[in-house]
Amino acid sequence: MFGVPVEVEPGILRLTLPLPTGPRHVHSYLVRGDDGWTLVDTGLGLPETPWAEIAAGLDAPVTRVFVTHMHPDHVGGAEAAAAATGAPVLQGQLDYAQCERVWGSDDWPRRIADWFLLHGVPEPVVEELIESGHVSADFVRFAWNPHPVRQGDEVDGWRVVATPGHADGHLCLLRDGVLIAGDHILAPITPAIGLYPESRPDPLGDYLDSLRLVEELAPRVAYGGHGAPVTDPAARAREIAAHHERRLDEVEAALDGVPRSGFELSHAVFGRELPPAQRRFAVAETLSHLERLVVLERAIRHEDDRRVTYTAP
Repeated sequence: MFGVPVEVEPGILRLTLPLPTGPRHVHSYLVRGDDGWTLVDTGLGLPETPWAEIAAGLDAPVTRVFVTHMHPDHVGGAEAAAAATGAPVLQGQLDYAQCERVWGSDDWPRRIADWFLLHGVPEPVVEELIESGHVSADFVRFAWNPHPVRQGDEVDGWRVVATPGHADGHLCLLRDGVLIAGDHILAPITPAIGLYPESRPDPLGDYLDSLRLVEELAPRVAYGGHGAPVTDPAARAREIAAHHERRLDEVEAALDGVPRSGFELSHAVFGRELPPAQRRFAVAETLSHLERLVVLERAIRHEDDRRVTYTAP
């Protein structure tokens, strides 16, 4: 049920909030500590989210709000949640910097439009992709100047674990074999790993490293932002890594001696008939796999001031 905390295990409550698109839901979590509850992620900033009522129904105060990453369905309600609870917001420094650049900047639509054009998206299609990507923008109310957190910090007994990939600054929380995972480990869906303007150069490489970290940490359960709890996160990390290895092979197979853009290659990998929102993700995912292939010397990147293309070596 939307908006009603459900205990998933002692000291951990799951709060499921609605989304107008995509998976139609996102999970936030309330985790109990020595000084009260930590709210992890905040959904979209939908005006009907009853933060004051949720907080009033708890047996202790919400003492902090922790943001795993800057995507709209995780950071969008941060300002409202903080105002309703009086709690400070904690967020990674890189993640907050990107949050400001995307959600706090008037020129982001133009910057990402220029980037799509550089990667071969025709101008009429660019406008469709920008429009589809900003349907949630009006509901993003992030908290300005949050308290910075980083890898290795402790948050009321939970260890901060950096897991870049799905977002450059993605953070998880780990304690006693429990991973509050944001969108790093999900089931049954696979987190989107895309390349975007001003991001780290090899997000898929980052993500595969972060999956290996989950294997090493071997938590007993991961509570993610969508879907069901992951009861064997290390095994799920291996499954997701294998998925991306297969996708790398598919992208490599689409390459030859003819220079093609990420947009063109997204049609070969994901098919030609996709609505704008899915094409946006397809282009970004194709590009992240192409850049990983470049790092592995399984593809060559060509760039001038007008276009980026890729060929086989």
